[in-house]
This record gives sequence, C-alpha cells and structure tokens, in this order.
Amino acid sequence: MSFTLSNVLITDEIDQKCLDVLKSNGINVVKNTKLSKDELLVEIAKYDGLVVRSATKVTADVIEAATKLKIIGRAGTGVDNIDCDAASRKGIIVMNTPGGNTLSAAEHTCALICASSRHVHQGDRAMKGENWAERKKLMGSELYGKTLAIIGLGRIGKEVALRMQSFGMTTIGYDPIIPGSVSAEFNVEWMDLENIWPRADYITVHTPLIPQTRNLINDRVFSLCKRGVRVINVARGGIIEEEALLRALESGQCGGAGIDVYSSEPPKDFSLAKHKNVVATPHLGASTVEAQQRVAVEIAEQFVDLVQGKKLFGAVNAPALINAMDVNTLPWIELGKKLGIVAAAVNDQNQEFKVVSYGPALGKSAGSYMTAAVLSGLIQNSSFLGAGDSSKLNLVSAPALAKQYGINATSAYEEKAPAPYSAAVSIIFSNGFRVSGTTSGGQALLVEIQNQTFSSPASLCAPVIIFRGNANSQLVPSVAGALVGCGLTVTSLNTSSETGGQKWGVATAATAPSEGCLEALKSLVTAARLINF
Repeated sequence: MSFTLSNVLITDEIDQKCLDVLKSNGINVVKNTKLSKDELLVEIAKYDGLVVRSATKVTADVIEAATKLKIIGRAGTGVDNIDCDAASRKGIIVMNTPGGNTLSAAEHTCALICASSRHVHQGDRAMKGENWAERKKLMGSELYGKTLAIIGLGRIGKEVALRMQSFGMTTIGYDPIIPGSVSAEFNVEWMDLENIWPRADYITVHTPLIPQTRNLINDRVFSLCKRGVRVINVARGGIIEEEALLRALESGQCGGAGIDVYSSEPPKDFSLAKHKNVVATPHLGASTVEAQQRVAVEIAEQFVDLVQGKKLFGAVNAPALINAMDVNTLPWIELGKKLGIVAAAVNDQNQEFKVVSYGPALGKSAGSYMTAAVLSGLIQNSSFLGAGDSSKLNLVSAPALAKQYGINATSAYEEKAPAPYSAAVSIIFSNGFRVSGTTSGGQALLVEIQNQTFSSPASLCAPVIIFRGNANSQLVPSVAGALVGCGLTVTSLNTSSETGGQKWGVATAATAPSEGCLEALKSLVTAARLINF
C-alpha cells in the first residue's frame, strides 16, 4: 500500500500549524471550510488525504466519491463523524489524535463538576439580572468526602480522577478494558456498573459513543442511584439519554448536570440546556488554544510519519498496518499474505478458516494482524474479489471485505511451535485443509500443505509453481526436466512428505513459465498452479 501524499484537503477550522507542518514536508494543502455536502462530493475526488474536526460528516457517499483518498484524519478524539466501515471497505486509513484533547477535556469536566455543585450558572444569571435575593435559593454542596464515579478510565478519565482527588473526593470507576489493577495505580477503585450506581454522588462519562454505550445512563440507572445524584458529560452526546435526564431532573432524582455534548449538535430541542439545574456549554471540551494547537500539530505529524514510513499512530481501523511498519513483524505479515495466496490456489473451500500463530516470537497479539494479512492474500487470489475491488484491497480493507463476502476468519495462539521451528503460522480450513509457513532471514517459507510437511522448507518467491504428483522416484526429475525443457532456470525444487501415494512440490524459477510450459507440466502431475506473489 503506497502512502505517497500529494494533496490534502482540510474542511474544518484548524490551527495554522497543521498546514505549516504538512507544507514543510512537501505536501500540498487546501483549506476550505465552506464546502456544502454536494460540493464536498465533487471536491474530494482530487485529494488523497482529508483532515476534519467534528463539523464535517465523512459519510459513506463522501468516501465512495473519494477516488484517490488514502487517509482521513480527525484532529481530535473519536471518529463518530466518520463512517469507518465504509472507509475500511475501501482500504482508507482512519486516524485521530487520542491524546491531544485530554487535558482540556479533563479540566472542563472538573469545571462542570464544580459549577454544578455550587450553582455557579444560576448565580451568574442572578447577578446579571441584578437579583441579589436569588442567593438564598442557591445553597450548594461541598465536593469533599463525596464519591465520584468515572465511567471510562482511559486518558481523560484518569486525569479527571487525579484532579478531583485533590478536592477530597473518593473515586470509583468502570472500564471494560482497563482492569482494577491498573486503575488502582491512580487511586480509582474498579467496580462493575451495577455496584457503582448506588454509591455515586457524581457520575462522569468518558467513553466513546458505540452501541454498547448509547443511552448507558437511562431511566433504570437513575432509579438505582442516590436521590440528587449529579451527572457530567463531556464525552459524546447520547451516552446519557437526554429524555431520561430531563425526567430525573424534574423529579429531583438527579440534582444537577453538567452537559457539554448533545445527541444532535446543535440541539434540535434546547429543553435540557435551559433547565435551571443544568450547566450547559456548547461542546467546549476541547476548545482551548493549547488543545487546538496540539491536535493540529499531532494530526499533521501523524500524516508525515506515515508517509515517511516511521510509524502509524492514532489509526482506529488498521491494526495490521500498524504492525506492518514494525521491522520485526513485517516478515510475518508478508508470510501471511503469501500463505493466503497459496491457500486460495490449492484449496477451493475458503469460506471458513482459523489462523493459528505459534511461538513466543509472535505472541498472543499476532492474531490482530496475521488474520488480516492472510485475508488480503486469500481474497487477492480468489473468486471472492468483486469487480473494481482489487484496487482497494490492502491490510485495512481485507477484514471488511471478508465480512462483505461472507468469509468467516478467526485466530488462535499456541505458545509451542511445531518442531523444528521456534515460530510458525497455519491456516486451518473447515474442511481440514491446512497450509503452514515460517520465516527465515526475512524470507517467507512454506513448511506444510494439507498435512504434508516439507523436510526442507520451500521458498515463497515469485514466481512459484506448486504441483502435486505421484510419490515416486521420477516426480522430481520429470518436473525439473519439463521446466528446463521450456528454457527455464530452476532455482529450487522441494517436495513434501507422502500421503496416499501423493506428494506436494514447490518449484521456483528465475522467470515465470509460459502457458504452454505449464500445460506440459500438468501432463506429468495431478495438479499444477503458477503463483506470482
């Protein structure tokens, strides 16, 4: 996959430093924040990079219109304004700047907690209305000794915890990924959600908006909470169900809220924002000079690092590609692709399979990229690939295309590798067919086909002729003779162990054989396939 970037379009307001970094690295940049949806559909075809914030909605039709697009970058946290599935199907990398807004969002959360506790918003309105008597109604409460529940213990959640602990708050929290042993390091007691709700005096959410978190705090949750609980949302609108929050505010079950984000922005209905017990701000969590400069520079530097092949940071849909930029992992990804190509050539039932990684050198995380690598090779060399799909097949798109084609691929890890190898990869199909390989000196090697092993691993270099024939003493000389007779220089010829009177063989030559040469070979063996990697 090429990462040459010539032209980048910026469609939302962003700090000038983003443009400066891109231009200083030889990338042409056009900033146009006034494009209508129809204008964007036309304009996007000119660019191979796109930078947005939250205003531009990068929908599936925009992505389909982007004939050259390779990278979409969001200068901020989250990518809910980008159709990541559509981008993945087209092989487009989607990245964000996960750390750029952290401090600003955490500080804004803390500000809303404090403001809600002391009715700062109501006091401000009273003073502006010259209504000093209103102060009698604005009795607040201290934060000291109260319990703050933090839902989502990532970067922002951690920073909120550290700051609010200085107020003397007890911090508890939940995160489906970060375990209690980690949260304990920053003094947050990990609890499951059902135990959190009754204990919390304040609840703040710091999760992405995904199906599992939409309307996470709802009527049922409010009913489990203490009467007068306060809630804060500086994450994403829709995590707290707005109608349920209004009902809880009206009944007094919720004593107050600090809301910075909304299910639609701007809100279609301002009832929640106007409620007297709500401190409402118009999505200001990342609106600081420092944060905007930080994310502008970070997204530009991430683009440049990718182009220069240094690293891929902040990508949300390309775990395999991230590993492909690691000098230690790249040979294994290349092996996975080639095993996938071989499997597609010699096995006709490729709809369901498991990719097994063996050995500590690969580790448990290998499945995240080895499966994508195998899929990219298998789809490339099979009938699954639809018309027009070849240009968008890469490590990003392969898993998404596999889902579209109904291919079911899973992964597994085994610590002990098959002897005599310290690490290996196998593709095991539902019909029992199996292809295995390893690497040596950065080169991909085939070690097994259909449970028949090669005592001397076969090099998977282009071009390769894979054949199957009768296991007799004439198999190797007859195949070698046929290839030499066609004028080819045979560089290697390996055969596997025998099963059912048959052996697999792999021959490599300096140049690819002609169609006539391949047909001549087929008259000597039971099967023969030419593979150009």
